[in-house]
Amino acid sequence: MTEKIDIQGQDPKTIEKELGEFLNKKFGGNVKIVSPSIQTQQEAVSGKTPSKGKKELVDFNMKPSELIAYLDQYVVRQDRAKSVLSTKICTHFNRIRHQETSGDEIFKITGNIKSNILMLGPTGIGKTYLIKLIAKKLGVPFVKADATKFSETGYVGGDVEDLIRDLVKEADDNIDLAECGIVYVDEIDKIAASPNVMGAQVSRTGVQRALLKPMEETEVDLKVPHDPVSMMQELESFQRTGKRNQRRVNTANILFILSGAFSGLTDIIKKRMNKQNIGFGSPVAKPADEIDLLKQTRAEDLVAYGFESEFIGRVPVRCVLDTLSEADLYAILKMPNNPVILSKKLDFSAYGIDIVFTDTALKMLAKRASVENTGARGLVSVVEESLLTFEEKLPSTKISAFTVTQKLLEDPLAAIEEIISGNRKKLELEHSRATSDYKDYITEYLKENWKVFSIRHGLTLSEIRCGMVAQYYTKNVMEVEDAVKQIKRFHDSVKEIEVEVSKSYDLNIVFEEDAIDFIIQQFIDHNATSEEILSKLYDDFYDGFNLIREKTEKNRFFLSKAALIDHETYLNDLIRKEIQ
Repeated sequence: MTEKIDIQGQDPKTIEKELGEFLNKKFGGNVKIVSPSIQTQQEAVSGKTPSKGKKELVDFNMKPSELIAYLDQYVVRQDRAKSVLSTKICTHFNRIRHQETSGDEIFKITGNIKSNILMLGPTGIGKTYLIKLIAKKLGVPFVKADATKFSETGYVGGDVEDLIRDLVKEADDNIDLAECGIVYVDEIDKIAASPNVMGAQVSRTGVQRALLKPMEETEVDLKVPHDPVSMMQELESFQRTGKRNQRRVNTANILFILSGAFSGLTDIIKKRMNKQNIGFGSPVAKPADEIDLLKQTRAEDLVAYGFESEFIGRVPVRCVLDTLSEADLYAILKMPNNPVILSKKLDFSAYGIDIVFTDTALKMLAKRASVENTGARGLVSVVEESLLTFEEKLPSTKISAFTVTQKLLEDPLAAIEEIISGNRKKLELEHSRATSDYKDYITEYLKENWKVFSIRHGLTLSEIRCGMVAQYYTKNVMEVEDAVKQIKRFHDSVKEIEVEVSKSYDLNIVFEEDAIDFIIQQFIDHNATSEEILSKLYDDFYDGFNLIREKTEKNRFFLSKAALIDHETYLNDLIRKEIQ
């Protein structure tokens, strides 16, 4: 049996002695510990090691409505879940900011109540996707784990405190930042004690008890107890610095989000509701679907399901996600940022093939996925299965454009033959038409959400610029958000050209809005560079502007789109007006 050495709370000399005895038993006299001959006066110093940086969430000021607007770009339906998650998460981090900036210990409330969240709903409806989107948007450390891989400390399996240690790794060893992170535990229903099993169920109730403290507030030591490697690192650090460093993470501000499918919970809810309706004159309970029943969940139902009351008390916020209909699955595929279609575009793009889906094809894929009855996960398997043959055959051909239609999905083998040996011009026309239809759809999507994107990126999305973003998006495999960022970068490049002209040629030029859009279009259509635009401006306008400046001392010129297209007419008119 392996000997365990408990180093918690011990003096470094004691650690060294016990570790020496352990190594002597293990390796005989072949391994020895060499200690420094002179110890510093700070030998017994303990406390937290300073983290690499200050907390980065002090300036957090996002409002729930802003986070909901962000999630709406990626997630279909789930209005209630988006509302609950956005509201409680924004409040959580704004409260952290408020506490940090106030710095008034006397007004802090004794005891810490965190808005830990429990998400309930069937598999494949986007629980994990929602939390990943939120963590990405907030820029906070985020770790995800399945509850089934953990066990109570001391038994086979992972230690729940490993979640906190992983959070520190995600924060690049910045403890302050990790203390404001998010821990997401999926399949939490799997650690509920089974009511039909007798005896202690350590792997289930033990994990619940182990999660109690970190879900509320505790100090988690970053060193792993009884680990010889950790002991060696502790001793090495002590020998090097003369200090005993206790690196700990406080979980007071770490938000825990738990989720699970909770199959069988509806039976418990139904039983409770039926009991309440027994007796003459009692209202007759109407049949309800699974989601409607889950929305009636109470703490007593979760306790009956197999959770300890203390555990449920640590999760005060609950939200139920809706099941996805065929129409919802189609809406997911239609969304510009959905990862299912974007991933498939990347797959074909790796072979130099541009793929586009028609609307009828997306509806057929959604219909097939609804039969799978696995929510959004069914979309992935259906899309993969439907396009596998084409992914195998087309890379070996000279095909560079591929259009997914309903006809193609209905008879893949015949479609392959037609693509390989068919009329290329017809196929190109079909692809061009489908791409144009999709671009129009993206343009309308941007018009509907122009205000959100404009505020977020500091760029006014006019109707013309919505079309530019849509064009850039359809030409490249990316999310709409990234396409807007790219158009913003093009816009900034035009403003930088104005500055460069002033520096290099001592001319003050101002591009009018239509001229800015015209230059952005050159970046998109012809991959033009700022240097090429500068050179073109010099060739077309410098002599004319310099002449006017010499004659009139005017040094500020406004350039419109018409001026950029026909510089000779513009300059002739300007010279005639300014000089004559």
